[in-house]
Order: sequence, then C-alpha cells, then structure tokens
Amino acid sequence: MARKDISAADIGRALGMPMPDGPFESTGVDMSLLGTGPGSWLALCEKPGEDWADGLAAKLDGLASLSDQSGAYVVFRLGGARARRLLQQGVALDLDPEVFPPHRVAVTMIAHIGVILWRCAARDAFDVAIFRSFATSFRQWATATAAHLIEA
Repeated sequence: MARKDISAADIGRALGMPMPDGPFESTGVDMSLLGTGPGSWLALCEKPGEDWADGLAAKLDGLASLSDQSGAYVVFRLGGARARRLLQQGVALDLDPEVFPPHRVAVTMIAHIGVILWRCAARDAFDVAIFRSFATSFRQWATATAAHLIEA
C-alpha cells in the first residue's frame, strides 16, 4: 500500500515498470501488478526466488508498506469460449469485453467467495485469485456450474 502522497507513478519508477492507476493489471519482465484499490496493488510473480518479497520491499522502502502474501492465494485460469458464461453465473459484473477489457481487475465475489478477478491479454481468458483456503470450494462451484451449462 502506497504511503501518503506517493503516487502510482512514483512506485512504478522505483520498480522500473508502468503502474496501474486504478483497477488494471500491469505486466513487467518478471512481475505483474494488479490494482486492487486506491494506492493498493497485489504483486504476482510466477517463479519467485526465496528473497523475492525482500527485494521488492527494498525497492519500495519509504514508498509503500508491503505484506508478503506468497502462500495466501491460488490463481485459477479459466479460458475458452465459455469462460465468461461460466463466471457470469457467479459474479455480479458485466464481463463483456467492451466493459471488462483485457487487463481490467475487479475485487469482487464469485459464488459468495472473495476473489480478485482479471481478464488476461487473451480476450477469452480470466485469472481468478482466491484465498488458498477457499480454492476447493471455488473448484467445486466451477465444476458444478460448468456441468450445468453443458446440460442446458
């Protein structure tokens, strides 16, 4: 979370990448940042080293407060022609690409489970970050909902 009077651009300069100012994803060489609220972002790294969070904290010293969430989330990728239809069964957002374009982020609920949802660069794919303890519940919901949509 950015400290008072520190802008997204200030943090972006410290990280050497464009910063999302608002609910968007920004992708750098080894990290993605998701705008999750005013002055707040979730940093993601597919293959973080042991000292990744410490390195990030050093770059942002004096600019932002950090909390290591390395083990907190599971990220599901839902893709294909029916991904949006599946998600629309549980989320109260319009996921049409004209309204929710690639790199758009939402902190919301899907089937009463708190999530961070973003549309991938591919227009028919979404990533969903879920607290690890809710991953099984989300998987069960997605599986049951997909089966229902196939039957319909």
